[in-house]
Amino acid sequence: MADQDWDDAPAPRIVRPFTITAGRTKPKVDLPVEATLRLQEHAHGRSWPNASIAHVVDVCHLRSVAEVSALVSMPIGVVRVLLADLIEAGHVAVQATITSNSSSDQRRDLIERTLRGLRAF
Repeated sequence: MADQDWDDAPAPRIVRPFTITAGRTKPKVDLPVEATLRLQEHAHGRSWPNASIAHVVDVCHLRSVAEVSALVSMPIGVVRVLLADLIEAGHVAVQATITSNSSSDQRRDLIERTLRGLRAF
């Protein structure tokens, strides 16, 4: 039984997170974990400088920052730095999150999506 538990364990990361972000730990853009992202039209089909950015771009459309982090299996801090770079370059936009005028359904939907993303990680 112990051998089976060992086989189910996630493989260790070969690349340290700080190498993916060139040592940066803080995003240049304020990016809450619940923020919903939208990939800009011109970013589709483009080639990206590395596989980590390409993976983030592939999954970010209409998902929260937390969901993207879970889907790409990278720490949320790393994903926030990569997304901030994409936002600054104009490839990704942040959709408005909850405002004082948001309905209960909109609030519930955002909370549920964020929780799904965090559970998946």
